[in-house]
Amino acid sequence: MKIKGLRWWIIVLIFIATVINYIDRTAFALLWPEMGKDLGMDKADYAFMFNIFLAAYAIGKFASGKLYDQIGTRLGFTVSIIIWSVASVLHAFAGGIVSLSIFRGALGLGEAGNWPGAVKSNGEWFPVKERAIAQGIFNAGASIGNVIAPFIIVFLYAQFGWKTTYIILGAVGLLWVIPWLFLNKSTPEKHPWVTDEERKLILTDRIEEEDTGVKRKSLSVGAILSYKESWGILLCRFFIEPIWWFFAAWMPIYLNNKFGLSIEQIANTMWITYLMAAVGSIAGGMVCGELMKKYSVDISRKATIVFGAILILMGFVGIIILVKQDNFMTFIYLAGLALFGFQFAIGNIQTLSSDMFSGPSVGTLAGMAGTVAAVSPMIMNWFVGKITTNSYTPAFIAICIAVVLGVLAILVLIKKVEPVKKYIPNIKK
Repeated sequence: MKIKGLRWWIIVLIFIATVINYIDRTAFALLWPEMGKDLGMDKADYAFMFNIFLAAYAIGKFASGKLYDQIGTRLGFTVSIIIWSVASVLHAFAGGIVSLSIFRGALGLGEAGNWPGAVKSNGEWFPVKERAIAQGIFNAGASIGNVIAPFIIVFLYAQFGWKTTYIILGAVGLLWVIPWLFLNKSTPEKHPWVTDEERKLILTDRIEEEDTGVKRKSLSVGAILSYKESWGILLCRFFIEPIWWFFAAWMPIYLNNKFGLSIEQIANTMWITYLMAAVGSIAGGMVCGELMKKYSVDISRKATIVFGAILILMGFVGIIILVKQDNFMTFIYLAGLALFGFQFAIGNIQTLSSDMFSGPSVGTLAGMAGTVAAVSPMIMNWFVGKITTNSYTPAFIAICIAVVLGVLAILVLIKKVEPVKKYIPNIKK
């Protein structure tokens, strides 16, 4: 049996996993009022567990990257989603701050694996010219998850209560494992269902080891950090990533403080910004793919990243200048523009790991980048809390500066985006 376009089935499954990932993490914020009341917890406990999740998430990004390099994406994804799905189910059995913190940490560790796994799988299953659109499809899952999560979670809660809601969400994640293991039997080189045409398309556009007699191994962390190109990726993720978490963590509070919106009004408008972000994910991949038909990977990637950064800046500058006390929908659309730009660029930024390094090292570098991308939002949370006492404008200005620094990290430290064989260590068989 052969399946035409099997690589697209693989990325669709990863997209679905990402939707599940974001629904599971969003449940905590939406269910907290009733959950915290039942468990006798307050806002301070919520903030503490949010940081527990982020800390575990940061550790999980690096650890899962190394794990995926060791056991492959097929088993790596399976381990990750089982861990976070079981952790989600266990939320229903939490008895206090200690047990709930453990479950939040386990959720963070498991959910972190989704990102380095997707980058590594992308590098395995897609030729360079298709990686941006594949990454865009995957990243759209985060936005779609944010769009549909409130509707799904509120419905489940109304029908079954918060404990059963967690159990159902965890069960959905465990069910995902079945089609994943069924379809993703092996890598493209050995998969029995890959057509000869698709296999040739994938394998002729890889960073390969030198000719016969040698076998690749993953670069050590020290070796990866010895290249300035790695620092370009890491620094860009450090400066860019807090944008997404800013909206996820602070937009509801901003809408309430600035415009006095209720929870229902916030839920009924925030989805617009995340829908625009989902469109940006796909558009960034498509535009980069079209550019690659005429220009090099280097020009196409950098042009797409720069354009996305410009859109982010336009969104935040517009918020600073145009948003007044009574026009919250202006903020919603400008925030959507900023998130559109973020997703337009981030898929191409994430793909840089697989553009320049070989398969065995991609997961490690992607995991390191993911760890950096989880640590910087923790810094941002502290920073925003300190500088937004009277106005959010200083935070918006700081984000604009961070965007510029992130783009400069790419342009200055990565002279050319291309496969470089000197990055691939070899050992004798």
